[in-house]
Amino acid sequence: MHDLITAPSLPIGVALLLGLSFFLGLAFEDFFAHVAQRRPGGIRTFPLLALAGGALYLIDTAHAIAFTAGLIVLGAWLVAYYRSHLTEHDETGESNVSLIVPVFNVHAYLLGAVTLALPPWVAVTMTVTAVLLLSNRGWLHDLAGRIDMREIVTVGQFLILTGIVLPLLPNDPVTTLTHITPRQVWLALVVVCTFSYVSYLAQHYWAAAASGLWMAALGGLYSSTATTVVLARQAKADPAMRRNAQAGITLATAIMYLRILALTGIFNIELARRLALPMAALSLAGLAICALQYWVLGKSTDQPQQAAMTFKTSGNPLEIGAAAIFAVLFVLVSLLSTWASNEFGATGIYTLAAIVGISDIDPFVLNLAQGGLAGVSTSALVAAILIAASSNNILKALYAAFFAGGRATAASAAALVLLAIAGVAIALAIAKWGI
Repeated sequence: MHDLITAPSLPIGVALLLGLSFFLGLAFEDFFAHVAQRRPGGIRTFPLLALAGGALYLIDTAHAIAFTAGLIVLGAWLVAYYRSHLTEHDETGESNVSLIVPVFNVHAYLLGAVTLALPPWVAVTMTVTAVLLLSNRGWLHDLAGRIDMREIVTVGQFLILTGIVLPLLPNDPVTTLTHITPRQVWLALVVVCTFSYVSYLAQHYWAAAASGLWMAALGGLYSSTATTVVLARQAKADPAMRRNAQAGITLATAIMYLRILALTGIFNIELARRLALPMAALSLAGLAICALQYWVLGKSTDQPQQAAMTFKTSGNPLEIGAAAIFAVLFVLVSLLSTWASNEFGATGIYTLAAIVGISDIDPFVLNLAQGGLAGVSTSALVAAILIAASSNNILKALYAAFFAGGRATAASAAALVLLAIAGVAIALAIAKWGI
């Protein structure tokens, strides 16, 4: 741990510097291997630049005058090169305006000082990131061309609200009706939306993730309830999809348990530690049932050739409207949780947990994880979260039966009910014996 947060010794720093600069130069030469014109930089130049930058930094570590002078000289030469480079034309006849060459040369020079002065992970991160951006240029340009501008604007708005609003929100309760602070509400919103947004991006811009069991797994990361509804409808519309749909519904719920555990761990590691065993057990049970449905039961029914499931979430989870709804639900659940705890104790929390299962359980879970209930034992919190997840499973079982007409996804509905019963049984055992 000490090595991760402090600068390395000089011999280790020089060895790391040479290794990273050779790696950078190798990637640079590979990228320009197909270009007729020679480009300054590569497997010899970058190590020399890095050594020069490191040596000039060591001459005057306090003021970095020599290092700055070297950077100015390098910059002047690169400016002259770039002005000449602009007169060249690429294979399309356009002027060469790319800044890759000067940027990578400056990167190699800075790498010397960064490696010797900062923790090793900084230099490694810089270099690996630069190489990945260089080697994936075509894929990144293609991705940029496919992203809808509305999504970029939405992300920009969300980042502004997060970076500006979050630090300004008070971190003290604004009412005696709940211990949750405005900053905790917004932080919970940011975390949940981040989880959902990762799934959203994968489903929209990664072709393999928008079909098959990958889709169901990412659907569980986004919303297992929405995934269940979509797959149940597809199973009813196309009998050839029943095996995939049944396995996908169960898989989405198995991923839901892991998602709840991860969200809890971000805010309350002790609560997550107590939740880990029951959540992992329920998730493994769901994965086992999914495998049974897909590889054993599905193949024995002599169904037609399986069609590919397709599903994309309909709304961007970073849209302000969705964020506002979550924030309102979070505050409302916090108020109800405090009232139920004060009036009825742990029984009131368990009853509320069963009720919130018919809606979004994330606000309830995060409210408990962030200390929304004072004086409630950890065992009671664990039991309440398990009851909420089980209640949500019953809702999804009803959705699976209703939207698929009952028979198409009956096995998945039964699996969800079984997982719900197991979750409640574990919750009762924890509540009674404090396991």
